[in-house]
Amino acid sequence: MKVGVAVGVLVRVGVCDGVFVSVGVDGVFVLVNVAVIIMRTSHLQNYRPLYRAPLFPWLQIVGVLLYVGLIVLLILRTGLVPMIVTGAFALGGTLWYLIYVRTRIKRRSALVHMVEGIVSKEMQRAELDQELLEIALDRDDVSLDRFDRLVQDAPILDIPDAVTASELFARAAEALSPRLSIPEQELLHLFEAREAESSTVLQPGLAIPHVIVEGKNLFDVLMVRCQGGALFPNQDSPVHIAFVLIGSADQRNFHLRALMAISFVVGEPYFFRRWLTAPTSEHLRDIVILSSRQRGED
Repeated sequence: MKVGVAVGVLVRVGVCDGVFVSVGVDGVFVLVNVAVIIMRTSHLQNYRPLYRAPLFPWLQIVGVLLYVGLIVLLILRTGLVPMIVTGAFALGGTLWYLIYVRTRIKRRSALVHMVEGIVSKEMQRAELDQELLEIALDRDDVSLDRFDRLVQDAPILDIPDAVTASELFARAAEALSPRLSIPEQELLHLFEAREAESSTVLQPGLAIPHVIVEGKNLFDVLMVRCQGGALFPNQDSPVHIAFVLIGSADQRNFHLRALMAISFVVGEPYFFRRWLTAPTSEHLRDIVILSSRQRGED
């Protein structure tokens, strides 16, 4: 008799534990589907999952409804106790986050980004973007090379209006002159002479102006997004994207490696669309750094 009672108690405890776990797991699946919807609709530049669920967002909505339905069925069959216990754990975790964790970190949720994307087109770069960048680099085991580090420090020209190639070169010379201690007019002359020698437009919409300057151990990169387009000589299509390279003769080998790195970056799927629709100019760095190109030694 006593053995039977003990077995019965153990069975009931096991069933209750199973119900608690089921409610908790189903709740997690609900949150996962909601998180996918929030992350995908937030349009974060650095959110690049290895796998994208199909039929978005309908598959996730159906998943939420199904798991909520399972939770309701469990409650109807076993009562409110599992739901109350699971809710207590969830409430305790929420309170712990609000009271202890939140005061010690500075992060913005993807939900904030989604709301900002609805109310404003000028979505500023936030710490969550940097966090996602670090996660992506760690996930893909990416070790930044010299070109990546140059890109991290590179000046960026984000030009909204249409300009001529000369105007673009003048702005590039103005940005690079103090970094290389070379007069603006000298740089401008070099850019124009290089373009007159042969076009640096590699394909419609993309140009890579590159020049050699006097000195030693000099090399720099400037990135350009021109929404209105830059009109280069003898070109039918305006240039919207440009990578400007400048270096001394002793950096010729790295100069070639930088050209090769850029060719891999711009060859990635949807590069042009991602570049032209990046929320801010600072996001352009991440497009290059998060590229899947092979990194070489410095």
